Order: sequence, then C-alpha cells, then structure tokens
Amino acid sequence: MESSSLQAVLIFGNRAAHNEIQYLTNFAVAFEGTLLFPAKDEMVLWVNYVNHQETARAVSIVDDIRWGGDDVAETAAAELNLRGLDSARIGLAGPLTHLRWLALRRLCPEAELVDIQPMLARQRLVKSDEEIAWARRGAELSDLAIAALARDARPGLTEHDLAAIVQAAYYPFGGRTHIHYIGATPMRAPALCAPAQIQSSRRLVAGDVILTELSAMHHGYWGQVLRCFAVAGDPTPEFLRMHEVAEAVFSALAGELRDGTTSDELLDIAEGIHQAGYTIYDDLVHMAVGGVYAPYLRTRRTTEDMAPAFTYRKNMLVVLQPNVVTEDRRAGVQVGEMVRVTTSGVERLHRLPLEFIRCG
Repeated sequence: MESSSLQAVLIFGNRAAHNEIQYLTNFAVAFEGTLLFPAKDEMVLWVNYVNHQETARAVSIVDDIRWGGDDVAETAAAELNLRGLDSARIGLAGPLTHLRWLALRRLCPEAELVDIQPMLARQRLVKSDEEIAWARRGAELSDLAIAALARDARPGLTEHDLAAIVQAAYYPFGGRTHIHYIGATPMRAPALCAPAQIQSSRRLVAGDVILTELSAMHHGYWGQVLRCFAVAGDPTPEFLRMHEVAEAVFSALAGELRDGTTSDELLDIAEGIHQAGYTIYDDLVHMAVGGVYAPYLRTRRTTEDMAPAFTYRKNMLVVLQPNVVTEDRRAGVQVGEMVRVTTSGVERLHRLPLEFIRCG
C-alpha cells in the first residue's frame, strides 16, 4: 500500500471468490462481503447477513465486524466519508460488480480508485509457512477421499453415490469441499476424457473407468489429487498406455520443477504427450490454493496465445495434472496432485501412489 501511495484498500468477495478477504482476515465470505483495510486505523469487515456476524467474529482476526446493509458498496462508501477517505487514493480488489462500482463512484466522486488485483494475486502466489501447513492438512483430507473411493466404489453405485463417499471421508475431521469432480465411462466404449464437474445418476458397471479431481479444504486451504479407478477389473490396454504416459510426464515435471524453473522448461516436457500420440484437454500445470490459478500451462500445441514466460519460486503450491487424452477427446486419463516448490525440487504433499487404482 505504501509503495502504491494508497490510503486504503477495499476488498470485495462473494461465495465463489472469497479468497482475497480470507487471505487478509481468515473469514471465508458466505454470500457477499467487503473489507476496508486502511493504511492507518482499524479494519472493518462487512458481511452480507446479520446472523453471520458472530461466526465471522469467531474466526476472523478483524475485531470490527458489521452487517453490510442492503448495498455493501454504499455502506463502505459511507465509512470512507466518515473517515475522511472519500477523496483518497483507494485500492480495489476482488469481484466488484458494476453496480457496486457505480455506488462508489456516485458517493465518493473525488476518490481515486486503483485496481490492485494483479498486485495482490502476485503476493499470494508465494505461500507463508502457516498457509503451507494448512494446505498440507487439506492434502491429507483429500487423500482420505481417494482411499475411500478405492475401498467403497463398486458396480451399481451412481456418480452421486461416489460424491457422497468422497465427502463422508473428510467431513468427520472438519474438512469441507473445494471441488469434487468425478466422472465414469466404459473403458471399451469411452465417452469422457476428463473428470466431470457435475455428477450423473448413471450407475457403475464392471469395466468402467472413474476419473477424479478431488480437493478437500482445511479452513479454505485445500489439497488437490487426481487419480483413475478401474471398476471390477483391470484397465484396458488403451487406458493403461495413456496412464503410463501421464505418469511419465508427471514424474518428469516433478523432477524438473524447483525454485528458478521456467515455464518454458516445463513446456518442453509437455511435448512428450504429443510425441506419444495424444493431446490434453484440461490445464497441464496450474497454481493452487487461495483462488490463485494463473499463470497456468497447457502445451505449446494446445495454446493459441502463449502466456509470458514465468519463473517458479520457493513455496509456491502447484498442481501437476497430466490430462492425457485421445485426439478425438473420446477417452482420457488425468493423473497428478499438488506439490510445493522448494530450492532443490518439489515436496509431494499427497501420500498416495500414482498407480491406476482397482476398485469394486
């Protein structure tokens, strides 16, 4: 704030994008919220619902918790006027809607509003030791979900049943769901190449493959683990080969990534997917935890406009997730997990092997 000559920062958040407010306050917004972070004086956190104030007080480091009123931007603008900040240089971050922006402009016409979202996102790329410890717990909870699927998934269950198995694995330990992407398809007549974001009522049968991307959270800090399951049988040769390619690419990425590794060096490894006769559908590598996904990598052949070169640094959390698929996207596997970048390599936060898991 000092380097950008900011007198205050207003951070907006909602249910889907609460990360900036949580990073600064330890409170995950339930519907909508706003944080006033002044260069001097105390912070104020406004929550959307009157009855959410007590929970916010219980978990947040902010002492001044208030109801945001019918329009939280109008409420924040009134506080800026009260504190004499209505003509100040104010940073904005988070998902600010057009209507909220208009309210700020109307009620604080002399204020200079500055977009600081890129600056805040860059700061959050490198995690503190405390954040990494919480992400480690998220990884442990996520591993419980994979182990539960390996134990309980079987023919006759629906994808909804699989989602219930996943959540039941970590909810008793205080975990919550960031995502559970799960999809199944017959290996001998596949019609799915990546985990599905919405589960179906289709029932599993012997010979199916289950594709998963699971993230359980510990207070908003999650792990991410991607594994494939063969239902009541062995993987077909086609799926086994895709899995072998994915494992090899994951191992190569994990072996290359360390403090100072560039995105170009990882993209060189990604070329091996195409050389094996496959392509990708999902991202190959992305940042993790706290709403930070960019910068992310695909492959050179699957990227229209190459992103600027990027250098990975110590204590970044990165998901390596080779999604090896057929050129027609008829079939695919996805294998990988979240890792921590260190000076000498990566620390694998997940403890499960990369193997093609048999279940049922």
